[in-house]
Amino acid sequence: MKNSIKKIIRVALSPFVFFDYLKFRKGEKRFSIRFSDFYPCIKDKTIKTNFDAHYVYHTSWAARKVRGISPQKHTDISSSLFFSGIVSAFIPVDFYDYRPADLKLSNLIGKSADLTKLPFTDNSINSLSCMHTVEHIGLGRYGDPIDTDGDLKAITELKRVLAKNGSLLFVVPVGQSKIEFNAHRIYSFEQISEYFKGLRLEEFSLVTDTADFIENANPELVKQQRYGCGCFWFVKK
Repeated sequence: MKNSIKKIIRVALSPFVFFDYLKFRKGEKRFSIRFSDFYPCIKDKTIKTNFDAHYVYHTSWAARKVRGISPQKHTDISSSLFFSGIVSAFIPVDFYDYRPADLKLSNLIGKSADLTKLPFTDNSINSLSCMHTVEHIGLGRYGDPIDTDGDLKAITELKRVLAKNGSLLFVVPVGQSKIEFNAHRIYSFEQISEYFKGLRLEEFSLVTDTADFIENANPELVKQQRYGCGCFWFVKK
């Protein structure tokens, strides 16, 4: 009964697609095309392909950096699985997450880790990434404990385990500093610079509120963003 009601609602919301369906059905000879399988997608008829600028740009940026650094192995902490999955095609990747992913790909190993208590020795990781992750730590969004300093503890751990002359790719929302509980924190450029004092900023790139990607961006642009995406490449001195 519920499925029938849903089907009626779909037809009511997409009359033009339904007419297209009837027209298409008359000529279809190769496939089953039952009305019970009617599945209108009414939001996809756009002039351009829509995409999440934060996640397309920051993962593309980071993959290019890892390719340029060309380490023997890359370690990622809780970033996008798309990033780790793609990078593992050309460099072995160890992926760690508070909620481990059961992902099976060659050159990709998935393990469990708490970002505030990483299971690595000091100065042990040459190529490290943690992207669009730290802003969540301590807000309880993913089942982690409430902790106002959770992000700072995570950053301290990233700095601790990064090897001398090692690279860290770090991504967080940037703009006017605030917390949108329990989704995420938004950081100023100055905050991130202070938190990573002792590391050298090799590059800063930015995804703006208008979905533009700016390589080697002027940090002053961060002040103009409400919810930008800051891409930081740090190297440990």
